[in-house]
Amino acid sequence: MSSILDRIKAGEILVSDGAWGTFLQAKGLKTGECPEYWNVSQPDDVLSIAQSYIDAGADMIETNSFGANKFKLAHYGLEREVYNLNKTAAEISRKAAGSNHFVIGSVGSTGKLLLMEETTPAEMYAVFSEQVIALEKGGTDAILIETMTDIEEALLAVRAAKENTRCDVFCTMTFEKTAVDEFNTMMGVSPEEMVKRLVDAGADIVGANCGNGSEDMTDIVKKIRSCNSNIPVLIQANAGIPVYHDGKIRYGETPEQMAVVAEKLIAAGANIIGGCCGTTPLHIAKIAERVRLYNH
Repeated sequence: MSSILDRIKAGEILVSDGAWGTFLQAKGLKTGECPEYWNVSQPDDVLSIAQSYIDAGADMIETNSFGANKFKLAHYGLEREVYNLNKTAAEISRKAAGSNHFVIGSVGSTGKLLLMEETTPAEMYAVFSEQVIALEKGGTDAILIETMTDIEEALLAVRAAKENTRCDVFCTMTFEKTAVDEFNTMMGVSPEEMVKRLVDAGADIVGANCGNGSEDMTDIVKKIRSCNSNIPVLIQANAGIPVYHDGKIRYGETPEQMAVVAEKLIAAGANIIGGCCGTTPLHIAKIAERVRLYNH
């Protein structure tokens, strides 16, 4: 099977999966429960999520490992389970993906602030290294460092993945729209700064996830393309801006709406399109339908 990068170079638009956290909650994950522990306690449920996205038409699926780093797992007394939970997460997604789909190892923020000296760069690098090594061992094709807001943390994660695995390395950051229609992470990083620094660090694919509905993501892609016309771009938007209603968080963008915006994302220069919070296999199926038309 050709690599993700080779397929993008050949002009193909690819589809990634959708939300994992909201899907786990729908299956019964309770508030305060460790999502990654489900890899060993309820592996069939985790597998069913991965399989549902494959069945919906995704070319790649992530792993249930977003918060499976030592710092975050320590909140649950699971800091010694980093290797097992990440390796198992990758093995589960690999089982769903088979040999003709890609597995992307999900790596989220550590939850520690370098700026506040809550940890050191060396310790953070070691934490990321431990996680990505286990994900590769479980069978990932690429590492996706996602939902980042601090560029220094993102760079440490990219370096850890580049230096400790043979996987392709992707990195997405989460941007918020300002009052003057600019985009910055909560730590003040612009899309333009993200691109320059991540590409210089060796990231193979960059982009944005979470934080915005799909319409705003089009503008972010345009900003990325304004400073780099070559780097592949991955976009995983929320299903609209979250609204708290009747005790629950709801997302308003329908599968059909996200599919329409997928065409705008492609026109702006996105190479991989998927979903984040609130997106379901139905959203991914509709996006995949549009993408298939484009590819043919």
